[in-house]
Amino acid sequence: MNAPSDDMTSSIAWLDDLVDACRERRHRGVIWIPAPPETAHARALSLWRARAWQAPLWVGQTAPSESINVLVPRQARTRLGCEHDLIVIDAGAESGFDPDAFGALSGTLRAGGLMIVLTPAEWAGGQAGPDADYARLAHWPHAPTILSAHYLARLARSLLREANIWRWPDGQASPFPARMPEASAPAASAPDDVCITHDQQEAVHRLTRLRRRRPVVLSADRGRGKSAALGIAAARRLAAGETMLWVTAPRRAAVEPLFERLAALYPHGHRAETRFHVTLEAGECEVRFLAPDAVMAALSEPSVERHAPPTLFVDEAAAIPTPLLARWLDAFPRLAFATTVHGYEGTGRGFQVRFYARLSRRTPDWREIHLREPVRWADGDPLERLTRDMLLLDAAPAADGEAEAALAGAPLHIRWLDRGALAHDEHALEALFGLLVQAHYRTTPSDLRQLLDGPDVRLVGAYAGETCLGVCQVQAEGGFPDDLAERVVFGERRPRGHLLAQSLAAHGGWQTALTARWWRIMRIAVHPAARRRGVGRTLVEAVATAARRHDVAHLGVSFGAEATLIAFWRRLGFISLRLGLTREAASGEHALMMGRALTIPAGASLSTWSDDFQHLLPSLLAFELAHLETDVVTALLHEGAAPEVNAALCARLERFAQGGGELALARPWLCRAWLAWWRRQPQETADEAQDEDTRALHDWAATLFQGREVGVTCVMGRQARLAHWRRLAGLLRCRLTATP
Repeated sequence: MNAPSDDMTSSIAWLDDLVDACRERRHRGVIWIPAPPETAHARALSLWRARAWQAPLWVGQTAPSESINVLVPRQARTRLGCEHDLIVIDAGAESGFDPDAFGALSGTLRAGGLMIVLTPAEWAGGQAGPDADYARLAHWPHAPTILSAHYLARLARSLLREANIWRWPDGQASPFPARMPEASAPAASAPDDVCITHDQQEAVHRLTRLRRRRPVVLSADRGRGKSAALGIAAARRLAAGETMLWVTAPRRAAVEPLFERLAALYPHGHRAETRFHVTLEAGECEVRFLAPDAVMAALSEPSVERHAPPTLFVDEAAAIPTPLLARWLDAFPRLAFATTVHGYEGTGRGFQVRFYARLSRRTPDWREIHLREPVRWADGDPLERLTRDMLLLDAAPAADGEAEAALAGAPLHIRWLDRGALAHDEHALEALFGLLVQAHYRTTPSDLRQLLDGPDVRLVGAYAGETCLGVCQVQAEGGFPDDLAERVVFGERRPRGHLLAQSLAAHGGWQTALTARWWRIMRIAVHPAARRRGVGRTLVEAVATAARRHDVAHLGVSFGAEATLIAFWRRLGFISLRLGLTREAASGEHALMMGRALTIPAGASLSTWSDDFQHLLPSLLAFELAHLETDVVTALLHEGAAPEVNAALCARLERFAQGGGELALARPWLCRAWLAWWRRQPQETADEAQDEDTRALHDWAATLFQGREVGVTCVMGRQARLAHWRRLAGLLRCRLTATP
């Protein structure tokens, strides 16, 4: 790396004026350098050395100087909770642009700081080719260099149209100055000696006065003081007499602002890694951080069991699996959830879609508080605006009224979309991507790149007029040669991509799953105003029709196993093929893979694989999947042929019902009888277990197949439970022998 020339060093006299303007406005400046690598690095290095920056950060694959420690993009999350005055993002072709790293690190730049973005020179003309980070996107047999780069070209256009950033293209002696936003009027101070804004004060007020079974949801964009509000409220709850309060988040760094506020408010307190102790008039008080997977276990600690459950604060709730959140909702009488609306690792909108409905069912008096006023920087911040635009963080589907009017005014039609054209149509892209963001639990910035440039990806949309009401993202898989497929089965190779085909081959031993051709439905979303109108079915049938035209014999899906989703896919002709033995980090659920055959030979293969899965399932439920949710268990057990009901089976049922034998000795026949009854239930009945007796029989699956008790049995003594089981056996016999 050549040292910066004297001319280059003298050309940065404008830097002090830029930093002063940013500090005056409480904004963060952006300098974009589209230039060849040597020039871009030299310019960034000259800016790095021009001032005594606080905690400067260089992000890329290689360091520009021996004196600079570089942070590789995959380590970006380790900086969460930190603050920087200068961040250099090396997004040149050799390092590549990592969307998730950019999203995460943009929030760590403090007001008055600078973000310097280095890109290939061609970006200055709105053009781009695949960069080094596309190696993570390419899968067998595609090379990264042959992929499209619609996503990167869109980023270049975003940088070109943003008036509030400084541009320093190749051949220019100094940057083109940006049109700096006017300094906004300072926000009116909150009538509080700790809270910075009125929003934050209202949030603290609600969090301090949490009531039983009335959870609070605190939502905000980044930089609104959400975590600090949790810390202020925690301090005030301690002052009011609370002795123990728990906080949890996906990473401990996420709650660092909370502990910083505690330390500022109680300087005589003691911080010991994951705990903060303080002595008040009420006695010893503690705020304790727990990782999400340790929260429920901590309730069983002797020191906790003797008291009522502590208050629980959950930060970055959108990045925590919904099943965990639901368990906490039942276990903690007083709790608060805080979530970032535009997150770098998950979207608050997906959290709203999946979790708000549960809140309304279980705790209908819950409340939401939304923080709008920025705390860490001022309104109109150039970097926040640029980040939202580049990463499409504001993507939203059509408004409900627009969707309803479109449905009323035009018939539904299907469009196969050109991804290059879509990347140039911001309105269409925002509406389509907004549907996916709203419908799915976790959508990250890199998902947009996958949608626009992932190899062998197809997009189909459902439209009424020009309004997008549904979208399906399809990924082609399989088609491996026999020799490569064999090496995958024996664990010798694991090519990138082909999630479903490789999983079935590697874990099920089905080599033909790799040699066959699949279209896997990666994501499907339907506008809320258009649901229950057959839009999802129409999309899937359009995919099936197109797949047949391309000589693809198998459709597949992989998703977090949840009863309503299983029912949806079963109604569309999909059958279960494999269930993961551990919970997915993203969803907190076990990944279920299902398939649908499009030809007779494919039907024979899928039937064999599904039979194998059904044969294995009872054993898994007794051991590895003993804690799988009952609704998921029964949804999976509904598949398959119903066992024969004969006189001998009925006699065994009758004997147990009348008081003969123990459950353990009768379990094999009870399981068989239960399957015979359950698999004769219509799909609609199986989806919603109905009257009290049917629900009791439904829940009995947990006892019969998993050895655990649910419902009323958990509070009964042994004899009462046995009597309950005998009653269910008699009920089961009546159901099996009743005349249709």
